[in-house]
Amino acid sequence: MKTDVEELTATRVKLTVEVPFDELKPNLDKAYKELSKQVRLKGFRPGKVPARLIDQYVGRGAVLQEAVNDALPELYGRAVEESEVFVLGQPDVEITNLDDGKEFAFTAEVDIRPKFEVPDFKDLEVVVDDAVVTPDEVEETIGNLRERFAALTAASRPAENGDFVSIDLAAQIDGEDVEDARTTGYSYEVGSKSSIEGLDEALAGMSAEESKTFTSTLAGGEHEGEEAEVTVTVHSVKIKELPELDDEFAQLASEFDTIGELRADVRKRLERQKRGQQLAQARDKALEALLEKIDIPLPDGVIEGEITRRNEQLEQQLQYAGLTKEAYLQEEEKSEEEFDTEIAEAARQAVKGGFVLDQLALQEELNVENEELSEYVVTQAMQIGMQPQQLAQHLTESGQLPALVSEVLRTKSLNVLVENVKIVDESGNELDADTIQRELGGETVEETGDDTGDDAAGADDTAEAAAASGDDAKPADEADDADKADEAKTKDA
Repeated sequence: MKTDVEELTATRVKLTVEVPFDELKPNLDKAYKELSKQVRLKGFRPGKVPARLIDQYVGRGAVLQEAVNDALPELYGRAVEESEVFVLGQPDVEITNLDDGKEFAFTAEVDIRPKFEVPDFKDLEVVVDDAVVTPDEVEETIGNLRERFAALTAASRPAENGDFVSIDLAAQIDGEDVEDARTTGYSYEVGSKSSIEGLDEALAGMSAEESKTFTSTLAGGEHEGEEAEVTVTVHSVKIKELPELDDEFAQLASEFDTIGELRADVRKRLERQKRGQQLAQARDKALEALLEKIDIPLPDGVIEGEITRRNEQLEQQLQYAGLTKEAYLQEEEKSEEEFDTEIAEAARQAVKGGFVLDQLALQEELNVENEELSEYVVTQAMQIGMQPQQLAQHLTESGQLPALVSEVLRTKSLNVLVENVKIVDESGNELDADTIQRELGGETVEETGDDTGDDAAGADDTAEAAAASGDDAKPADEADDADKADEAKTKDA
């Protein structure tokens, strides 16, 4: 087989492949065998029809087409390997010559990753936030915990902001009931501004068994956007009472005996969280600084694919939240053009970042070990509440292993980057990324215990398969490797 490479642009090539016809013989034999099972001729069992009769009744052209379709994926893969190009996406293939018994030739145009070298980055400096925990932050966290253990007691007075009321809502337009706007037994916090406009003002000062009518604009349903007369009926008013901030509360809400011990634990967890945020900031800013030093062409097809992926992801999120894109843009105070520009720029940065991290992995001769892949699968499975072996099987069957390998490899590249740049906080203190990572990892093991060994071992077979796969993943946003699933020592309500 002969392969010529023509560089159409810095990010797209045309492969011209010439194949001796005898290399198609295994594919022709397979084609005859498959067609023989489909042809029904008197005197011949399925699968036993001779090739000459298949040519006569089906046509040699159909056999050739079947053989070529079967051979193309392998031939294209060999051409890519021989050409030593890093292809992206699916190729545009055209058969240029199919001379029966003599020669077969085709061309394939495909996007490629541009060729470049990652420059030295050890002179880069990034500034991250201070990891200082203030007394107010500790009290705010404990206050949130108190909210979870609050009790509701019946009030003998009219409703005020912060009270919880049980209400019925009904709406009319031009004297006609709006059925899809009717709600009964709705528990609502007065002053939360989380329902229709005007409700909080109407509820203020109302007592149990009272009703009031006000004018508002319906926010959903068949009459969305129309003005309606809304009637609210209060069934009960309850006051939220927070538990006293004392040792008894500490014992109720946590494993600690005193409020002082609880405060110390909250401070420790907040400090750990901020250290993780520092590490995440350092990674983001280090990559941004490195990208500024590199100017490379980006393939339009890959950019368009990333834009499409991001738009589809946003549509899914908006649909889940019950929002339209128009409402989202209005809330963000952005025009359609501004939004499209931001999406396009984010897509370009993501694609460029992926290319740079891939190249850095090559230059640093990084690879993904089975244990690393298994650990990643276990971590992802824990986050989504799935058994690691189930997730590993899903990734294998859905063909997502190459993307998984790529993500792990890019994370390792990012670690190399952040470990070699200078990191300082806003106060001027120099930080060491590796030290922070060890501290975070050490606390995770200490607090939660290492009980994932069996699950990780169960994913080893998948890891081996993934490690042998190629990298054809789309660029992905960088993940925050700080342990967001830190186990609090406080109990869930």
